[in-house]
Amino acid sequence: MALLITNQGQSICLAFFLVFILAFCSSQASCSRQLYGEDKIMLQRFEEWMAQNGRVYKDAQEKELRYNIFKSNVEFIEAFNKNKDQGKYNLSINKLADHTNEELRAMRNGYNVRQHLSTEATTSNSMKVSPNTFSRYENVTEVPPSCDWTTSAITPVKEQRYDCGSCWAFAAVATVEGLNYLKTGNLISLSEQEVIDCGTSTEVDGCRGGYVDKALEFMIQSNRSLSTEDGYPYKAVDGGVCMVDLNASFGAITITGYEQVPQNNESALLQAVANQPISVYIDAEAEEFKHYSSGVYTGPCGTNLTHAVAIVGYDTTQDDGTKYWLVKNSWGEEWGESGYMRIQRDIDAREGLCGIAMGAYYPTA
Repeated sequence: MALLITNQGQSICLAFFLVFILAFCSSQASCSRQLYGEDKIMLQRFEEWMAQNGRVYKDAQEKELRYNIFKSNVEFIEAFNKNKDQGKYNLSINKLADHTNEELRAMRNGYNVRQHLSTEATTSNSMKVSPNTFSRYENVTEVPPSCDWTTSAITPVKEQRYDCGSCWAFAAVATVEGLNYLKTGNLISLSEQEVIDCGTSTEVDGCRGGYVDKALEFMIQSNRSLSTEDGYPYKAVDGGVCMVDLNASFGAITITGYEQVPQNNESALLQAVANQPISVYIDAEAEEFKHYSSGVYTGPCGTNLTHAVAIVGYDTTQDDGTKYWLVKNSWGEEWGESGYMRIQRDIDAREGLCGIAMGAYYPTA
């Protein structure tokens, strides 16, 4: 009899345990049919993507959140690429696939660039002038049909990382690296982290955002060349302490000034790019921009300037004659065309596609 009671008790306990497990699993993504049923292939893709990109989440809840974002992004990308009428470019899964646009927007340039551009038109001698009247290239009448600074004056694509809004420093440094090559014949990778740590302007705030012109002003005021990338490596954090060795000699030029390309004028921008790499602001908020993979980007985008990049060339497609800018981004080589984007130029809007002609700068020496 005692054995019978024990068996009954075990049966009752087992029944309660199974009920508990079923109830628990019904509320957990790890046990749900969504993950291990019809979405098993998607989950496998997510796990492979995590391994490829070194993603480790703090707990199961965060992993579920990131999985759902990843799934949504993958579905968006695949639907776009299946629609042949979308345009001249393709999308693909990249390192940003587990983040929403809202999250990335908060991590990017958090500053009001358009307001800044409306109040800051500064020449190399810091005199306030109309931004539409000053450019050393304004009298250039002929430019080559194409230009590609990546073959000579551009260092390899860098990565600011998705959790640091330091694009403003990367865009500025890219143009200084280019000018250094044009002046000396030496291609040297320079330090964005020095600009982040050592800049004293109240109008820049490291990973929380900043302005290209303020980065250039810092370099001018320091009255020396930037540290090399190897000597002052990028950490994707606000160091707070300037660690530059003031006695070191880095072999790069000391920039003495900077100029702004006349605003809302793609012809003036073309004249400048034909002579040296140029830093610009753009609207990078669209899902299509985030997942861009190849081809000539034609939008969608507006003029809410949220990102800074460097224009490093221009050309025209051979198949249909679409004119484009060649842009160096700072999202790593996995994004876009090995870290670059081709973006349509000479559109029927004075500010250019994604506002690319609204705020453009280049250093001088």
